[in-house]
Amino acid sequence: MKKGKKLYEGKAKIIYATSDKDLVIQYFKDDATAYNNLKKSSIEGKGVLNNRISEHILTNLSQIGIKNHLVKRLNMREQVIKFVEIIPIEFVVRNVATGSLTKRLGIEDGTVLKEPLIEYCLKDDKLGDPLIAEEHILTFDWASKKELEKVKKMILRINDFMIGMFRGVGIKLIDFKLEFGRLKSSGKNEIILADEISPDTCRLWDSITDKKLDKDRFRKDLGDLIPAYTEVAKRLGILHEQANVSAVNVTKLSSVKRKRK
Repeated sequence: MKKGKKLYEGKAKIIYATSDKDLVIQYFKDDATAYNNLKKSSIEGKGVLNNRISEHILTNLSQIGIKNHLVKRLNMREQVIKFVEIIPIEFVVRNVATGSLTKRLGIEDGTVLKEPLIEYCLKDDKLGDPLIAEEHILTFDWASKKELEKVKKMILRINDFMIGMFRGVGIKLIDFKLEFGRLKSSGKNEIILADEISPDTCRLWDSITDKKLDKDRFRKDLGDLIPAYTEVAKRLGILHEQANVSAVNVTKLSSVKRKRK
């Protein structure tokens, strides 16, 4: 599939047009950002791992009836995805209290929630992705009541599946971010899951040690982000021997570059 002009560039991905107006190519960058883009870096190999992990999760979600934008992975860094109109809301799903939730409400870090908590944030980097209520979404027509109800049902199904999937490989799913889009089909809009699901968008802790295996390693300057992401991929069973060697080489190369600096 021929890659066309760049349509959009975000913090972690680039979207390119293709010869098919209904399909685009999503490129995973190595850029790492945190705190609404105030903290930035480039971590070689991150995009490759996120591409593989997201493909694996979205493929499995598709198999349980969760429609999403993934068509196929093209190569180590690119996917063909369906072109959708993104709903400008980030849906944050929390199973355990940590991060901004503990800071805002004074909840003890690591508190297991009685049931999943769904929070809404307006997808706007300039405004800092502010927390909003369902009433804001309906008042400003960012999504309809019917769309929100469908999204919430999908979110709970996705959460149940992912909790089980990660628990099976010794990982706790603490929280994660989801995005949804409108897919035009037969003149109607169908709501489907979009964006990526990876250690960039999930908080993942080792079930026994609570070691962080996600982007908090970058946010909190814990280091070893590539080994952590590689560990997630290994546990999910999606890295072949050659890919494992590549990830190790990337880690060594990054280490050498840091020493040279």
